[in-house]
Amino acid sequence: MDRRNFLGIAATGTLAGAFGLATPAFADIPSLRFRDMYSRGKDLSDAALALQGQRIVMTGYMAPPLKPEINFFVLTKTPMATCPFCDDATDWPNDIVLSYFSGETRFTRFSNLIRVEGTFDTGIETDEPTGFVSKVRLLDTSYTIL
Repeated sequence: MDRRNFLGIAATGTLAGAFGLATPAFADIPSLRFRDMYSRGKDLSDAALALQGQRIVMTGYMAPPLKPEINFFVLTKTPMATCPFCDDATDWPNDIVLSYFSGETRFTRFSNLIRVEGTFDTGIETDEPTGFVSKVRLLDTSYTIL
């Protein structure tokens, strides 16, 4: 393999596959961007609705938790130093996703860009222990810091 072919393979992101190396587990999982989640105002897009119940990947930031003993975090489009808590679904911002941990609860700095994998869930729900109202959620999530 000459240098030009090597650089071509690397540029297309197939270097790992070309050498039989493991690729990240999220490589075959659909992704959803915040900007593609809503079509107009507070209506979920057709693309988002089509992902209901599927494992997806999203990228964003972890807002600081409401309190340390909760089992979820709020995934945000931009870093936030405080948690964007909503009183009801009419106030639900279109740039946050409630994300319930899978297994051990572990938080990271609000300024760390993270990639989150979870099962996409929609519909208005209230978390009983906290009263947090959500319109979209990721269930059984895990994340990696980018």
